[in-house]
Amino acid sequence: MNQFPHDTSSPPGGSFPDNRAACQSLLVRMQTDAAAIKDQIAAQNLACQAGRTRMDPDWFHRARTALRHKRREIAELQAHMKSLPGSSRDRRYRLKDCIIETVRPDYGDDEWRSVLDQAHRLLDTHGAR
Repeated sequence: MNQFPHDTSSPPGGSFPDNRAACQSLLVRMQTDAAAIKDQIAAQNLACQAGRTRMDPDWFHRARTALRHKRREIAELQAHMKSLPGSSRDRRYRLKDCIIETVRPDYGDDEWRSVLDQAHRLLDTHGAR
């Protein structure tokens, strides 16, 4: 029967690269592996339907388990990538800091407090995103 993609995409010891580009490359390989497993399950299902046979339950269990593990690894890598410097969230916070640093000298203390009060009102109105 079909073989599932070997688990070569996961780094040994479960640690992921500290480089965003390397993580992105690893993520693509892992997603390709997951898609290959899904394709094998679908192909086996179609073959069984065409031949009016039953799918081997042991094979199906191994396939679903492999897919579940691959999806877990993908989720772990994505969480790791969010913690790396340069993530979109990190970039937004740095951008906000740069905006504050740029415009703060243009305001006196009372004016700045007024700007902050207005920003807090907007945050309360729009809700924390």
